[in-house]
Amino acid sequence: MAKMKTYASFDDYLEDQIASHQEIIRALRKLVKRVEPGLREAVKWGNGCWIGSHGPVAYVHTEPGAVQFGFFYGSSLKDPKGFLEGKGRHVRHTKVRDASKIDERALAALLRQAAGSR
Repeated sequence: MAKMKTYASFDDYLEDQIASHQEIIRALRKLVKRVEPGLREAVKWGNGCWIGSHGPVAYVHTEPGAVQFGFFYGSSLKDPKGFLEGKGRHVRHTKVRDASKIDERALAALLRQAAGSR
C-alpha cells in the first residue's frame, strides 16, 4: 500500500498540485476565508482542510480533471440545488473543474451550514 503524502501546511499542499488545480483551490480558499473566516486551514488525510472549533468542516481533494470541494458531514446538509455527490454515511462533495464556474452563492450556503453544524 502506498504511503499517504504529508504536507507541513496548506500552502505546501497547494504548491504540490498541478497549476489548473491550484487555480481552483485558490478560488475555493478565498471563498472559505470570506464566508467563514474563523475556520483554520490544515492538512488532514493528505488533503487541504478547514477546521472549526468542533472539528473538520470542509476539504479539497484533487483528482484527474477536477477538485473535490467536500464537507465532512455533508449528508446532513440541505442541498436544494443538488450540488453534492457521494454515498458514504457522512461525507459529500461537489466536483469543480473550472475556477470561473464556481457557484459561490450555493457553495457559500453549504459552507455556512457545515460550519454552523459543527
